[in-house]
Amino acid sequence: MSEPARPFLKWAGGKRRLLPQILPHVPARFGGYHEPFVGSGALFFHLGPRRAVLSDNNERLIRAYQGLRDSPSDVIGLLSSYRHDRDFFEQMRERDIDAASDVEVAAWFIYLNKTGYNGLYRVNSKNRYNVPFGDYARPNFCDEETLRLCAGRLSKVRLQVCDFERAARRARAGDLVYFDPPYVPLSVTSYFTSYTKDGFDMDDQRRLRDVALALKEKEVHVLISNSSAPAVYELYGERFKIIEVTARRDINCQSGGRGRITELLIA
Repeated sequence: MSEPARPFLKWAGGKRRLLPQILPHVPARFGGYHEPFVGSGALFFHLGPRRAVLSDNNERLIRAYQGLRDSPSDVIGLLSSYRHDRDFFEQMRERDIDAASDVEVAAWFIYLNKTGYNGLYRVNSKNRYNVPFGDYARPNFCDEETLRLCAGRLSKVRLQVCDFERAARRARAGDLVYFDPPYVPLSVTSYFTSYTKDGFDMDDQRRLRDVALALKEKEVHVLISNSSAPAVYELYGERFKIIEVTARRDINCQSGGRGRITELLIA
């Protein structure tokens, strides 16, 4: 694609700022593109691959992508009708959105993402969105130019709600798979796994490593982002190339946890 697109969502751990450090490790040529933990899809939207499968086990997220892909004008129309104030935010947050159309899910998701505190998407054990009001002066939750550009990037993309292991089975020799899972925590207090109600633990991290090894044996290009926790070095140190990158963390409940931090790119 001639013009890289900016993601239409914020995301905890999103990779837009890290792209200059990731892109040198993307193969110059690859077949299909697969991103099983799509989040905001920063790498996908920048690369604009011709063939792509984006997936996640967060059904609302994938439905938001589908709604924007299939009906961008309707999503923009809904967003332009929404108002920015605490009462309306609370009404949207309490809405039983799963029974709504993909267009309504997309507008709901984008609105709460742009107006909720720190752009977080977080749910409780009952799968209820529970992020407080962000109290921003002028959040741009209806950025029509970005929304239409992203919809164009998504026009021929396959979208799936599924586990990363199932998603990776589609990859063939020469394809590129980029994994950006919930990170191994640097400490117990930083263990954030609530972007879906099911969480992501060390058994899942080991399963991800095994999936990556199987892809490598199939001659699939693999890139993985993760934290610089010792467990990550142990998981990938023998069979993969580990590159340290410097990230800026802006989303943390403690102000002291924000700022520059070392993360890993595994190739």
